[in-house]
Amino acid sequence: MSLTGKLDTSKRITFIGGGNMGAAIIGGLLANGYPPTNITVSEPNEASRTNLEKQFGVLTTADNNAAVAYTTGNSDGKGQGAHLVMLAVKPQIMRDVARGIAQAVQKHKPVVVTIAAGIMLKDLATWLSTGADGSQLPGATAPSLVRVMPNTPSLVLEGAAGLYATNEVSEDQKTLAYNVLSAVSKCAYWVDREELLDVVTAVSGSGPAYFFLMVECLAKSGINLGLPSDVAYGLARQTCMGAGKMLVDQKEDPSELRRKVTSPNGTTHAAVESMLASGIRDTVDKAVVAATKRGEELGKMFSNTSDTGPKL
Repeated sequence: MSLTGKLDTSKRITFIGGGNMGAAIIGGLLANGYPPTNITVSEPNEASRTNLEKQFGVLTTADNNAAVAYTTGNSDGKGQGAHLVMLAVKPQIMRDVARGIAQAVQKHKPVVVTIAAGIMLKDLATWLSTGADGSQLPGATAPSLVRVMPNTPSLVLEGAAGLYATNEVSEDQKTLAYNVLSAVSKCAYWVDREELLDVVTAVSGSGPAYFFLMVECLAKSGINLGLPSDVAYGLARQTCMGAGKMLVDQKEDPSELRRKVTSPNGTTHAAVESMLASGIRDTVDKAVVAATKRGEELGKMFSNTSDTGPKL
């Protein structure tokens, strides 16, 4: 399921973590006209905070709770709270970060969006309802949560993403979360079961690596047959880019595009038949299944069943 709408630039957005993906989303928001004064980033590293301020003009802090409450710097929020909190931290520290902001989240009731791989929403909901010591907060209610799987092309505003929301998320919150991710994702889709995000991960989250591997192999084959390295890599890169643009712009079925470029008994026909004979369909299917299963395993590893977390 997809959802579209206009980005509401009046909403206050907080990022917990100012790494590459968080910075990419911030850049996408600003490119779409979002005011930097409505974005706060909580980042423990002082040099990173300085860079974010210089690059984007956003508000920064080292205090996660101040960021959720929106009381940082010259913030116009003045403690009214963020409308959306983006958790852009590593899975290994998510539990501690979530418990640390639990009281602020319970008070201000933002929609909390996580882009951390392997963190299941049932665990995040538990952490956002407990204190730093793991005890249940008095009067805590189930938080509004959205889990997102973006991919690395988001860094160049060409991302693809899958999203899943809990029942507590309102339609307005879903729209806000979707439009924030759409700032860096050319396509974004809601799924109706959280476990489908493992499949999204296998297809688009890990997917860029599959294409990088194909370009790597294609270029090396060209080099082995005599092409200079720069020529082989240049041709392979641009061919990947051009084919991708045709897939997106022409919106035809990939099999039809393949048919149009494959002349009977020609060079492309010979190459494609060789790939099919080598089992390329089965190879890709096994790769996607393997990535999906690994995603399921990571979810279990980071589950709330152990207070010490997984051994990585």
